[in-house]
Amino acid sequence: MKVAVISDLHSNREALEAVFAHIHELGIDRIVCLGDVVGYGPDPEFCIDLVRGHVETTLMGNHDEALFHSAADFNPHARKAIEWTRDRLRPRWFSSSEKKGRWSWLETLPLTHQLERFALVHGSPRDPVREYVLSTDGFLNPGKLTAIFEKIDDIAVGGHTHHPGMHGEDLRFRGLDGQDELTMKLPAGQKAFLNVGSTGQPRDGDNRACYAVLEDHQVTWYRVPYDYRRTMAKILDTGVLSEILARRLMIGK
Repeated sequence: MKVAVISDLHSNREALEAVFAHIHELGIDRIVCLGDVVGYGPDPEFCIDLVRGHVETTLMGNHDEALFHSAADFNPHARKAIEWTRDRLRPRWFSSSEKKGRWSWLETLPLTHQLERFALVHGSPRDPVREYVLSTDGFLNPGKLTAIFEKIDDIAVGGHTHHPGMHGEDLRFRGLDGQDELTMKLPAGQKAFLNVGSTGQPRDGDNRACYAVLEDHQVTWYRVPYDYRRTMAKILDTGVLSEILARRLMIGK
């Protein structure tokens, strides 16, 4: 098995196109997405259409879900981006079938998916949409992480934090530390939680897009450079999306 896993695209066309090109160069023809196709960025329609056409399974992320419920618990910049995205995507009775199709697709995304030995979620096995499994949980909140591991049967895979790496049963987090590519063997006979990182808005100090490739006994992360300055300019050109959302693409935080 060899499957590319993308997550947290956040309406970033340039990052998504760069990652898709990289996946194609590797000759991988199976792709799954762990959610947050929209939010923060300027190109929700393009990202939805590309994912719908080329990804075999896409999960519901918290930003996708917020389109249909509430973003009251989001920070002001994220909440404004959801409102802007909702206004763009929500169909009216006279809207095209294409627009209605995007909305319906987002609304019916599943919360979890089992891919052979891998349990896929956006957030955590306890709360597949909203709970964060933070890189610091092992030493700041070990009780929380232990409880999450009790919900894992083998290997769980998520996104949501935008911070790639692996938690082992020892509760230690092993990250990428700026590497272009990193392969980790999956622990034999032990559970693990993998975070695939973010394609559209990295937050681990590396502004390059990130995704992972799952194989039966290992995971490989890749960092892919893209034209983030173009995405930044498009965010600012909306006149609505926050300058902070543009700037964080440059600093990877």
